[in-house]
Amino acid sequence: MKKKKNKFISPLIAVLIILAAIGVVKHFHIKNFHVIEPSMLYTSGQPSGMDYTRLLYKYHIAAFVNVRSADEHRDHNWYNEEVTWMRENSANYIELPMEKYSVPDSRTVAKFFAIMSEPTNLPVLIHGGSGEMRVSMLAGAWLLKSGRGELEEVAAKAEKINGQKLTEEEFVFLKSFTE
Repeated sequence: MKKKKNKFISPLIAVLIILAAIGVVKHFHIKNFHVIEPSMLYTSGQPSGMDYTRLLYKYHIAAFVNVRSADEHRDHNWYNEEVTWMRENSANYIELPMEKYSVPDSRTVAKFFAIMSEPTNLPVLIHGGSGEMRVSMLAGAWLLKSGRGELEEVAAKAEKINGQKLTEEEFVFLKSFTE
């Protein structure tokens, strides 16, 4: 009878260990996190819970730039969590709202460059809901404008962040910072 119990207990324990490991990895995973320029610029999807603390202590993020629009703020409770965490931890919280699925306009780009030029903001984390198009375009524009990459290299980075091939509009947007 004991052998029969052990036959079922061992696989059950293995499954529980695997599930626990998956939970730990997921808990310590920041959605779509990318190092753009170490100690300068990082991108991600929406941080939550312990992500903020890890970003602060591991990467020393000084400014969190949120590119979501006001409409997106009202849809979820993440906004209250984020603003509260920033206040409690004396982190710079900057809203730079952009419309979903569009490249930044010149005013937004100028504001972002001003944020990046302020030493007290560095390093910066730009994030949106999923950390894709909007943040990839701002990161790419900054890399090109600051001379930290060639167009092809920056476009490849933007595609990696975006998770898909750049559209013609996105490529033209990035190319405008090389002229």
